Amino acid sequence: MRMRTGGCLCGAVRYEVKGEPLRAGLCHCAGCRKESGSAFVTFAVWPLAAFTHSGSVATYEGRSFCAACGSRLFCLTEKEAELRLGSLDDAPMEIAPLYEVWIKRRESWLHPLPGIDQYEEDAG
Repeated sequence: MRMRTGGCLCGAVRYEVKGEPLRAGLCHCAGCRKESGSAFVTFAVWPLAAFTHSGSVATYEGRSFCAACGSRLFCLTEKEAELRLGSLDDAPMEIAPLYEVWIKRRESWLHPLPGIDQYEEDAG
């Protein structure tokens, strides 16, 4: 079973995730744009049981980040772990988005990713 590792910029938070993601996407919503400081966020979702982490995290509205350096890392629910793909140690990580959400907020200079599902707001 494949194991991936990741963490924050300063190294205070580390995580591991086992297996392949359930899904991967790209989000243009206002929340993702604000928390990332970028035009979009790329993410992938694993079962929560496949995910472990160490180190001190702070959480705001479900978004967890390193308490020391502020790197955005993951969102945890009762069943799933949604990881920010940029926080993985290996790049490229061979995980391609299968869909884009909140495309009504996509910048005009960004083109739709070809061959994947597109959603005006949240995935249906």
